[in-house]
Amino acid sequence: MTKQRVLILCTGNSARSQMAEGLLRAEAGERFEVFSAGTNPSQVRPEAIIVMKELGIDLSVHRSKNVSEFSGQHFDYVLTVCDNARAGCPIFPGGGMRIHHSFQNPAAFEGSNDERVATFRRVRDEIREYLRTFPPTETLDATAATAR
Repeated sequence: MTKQRVLILCTGNSARSQMAEGLLRAEAGERFEVFSAGTNPSQVRPEAIIVMKELGIDLSVHRSKNVSEFSGQHFDYVLTVCDNARAGCPIFPGGGMRIHHSFQNPAAFEGSNDERVATFRRVRDEIREYLRTFPPTETLDATAATAR
């Protein structure tokens, strides 16, 4: 059985898309080959590394990648997890079904270290819950078309 390929996109590829990549790989890696990238990559946030480590998922070896690194590759699913990535990358060459679900950007939260980590933890849990039913047919992009 061939694994379906999934590309998860966000703006910075620093938190939401990294956490989603780690979660989907850990919880459904037998079904999916998972990658993440950003339209304007930066670096993996330390708070994301901390909250994923709580689940036994190591993001410390991850790096932020530009979506252009995946140009020309085929993906069965392209999942955008923030509105900026959806708007900044409306068509991904080689992409399959487009799915969008926006999550709050925990990196934008200002507060104490404990409050920031709590925000990352909450967003991580929201992403985890969402991915339990991936791919969710009820949230498919209306403009999406499966391209092979």
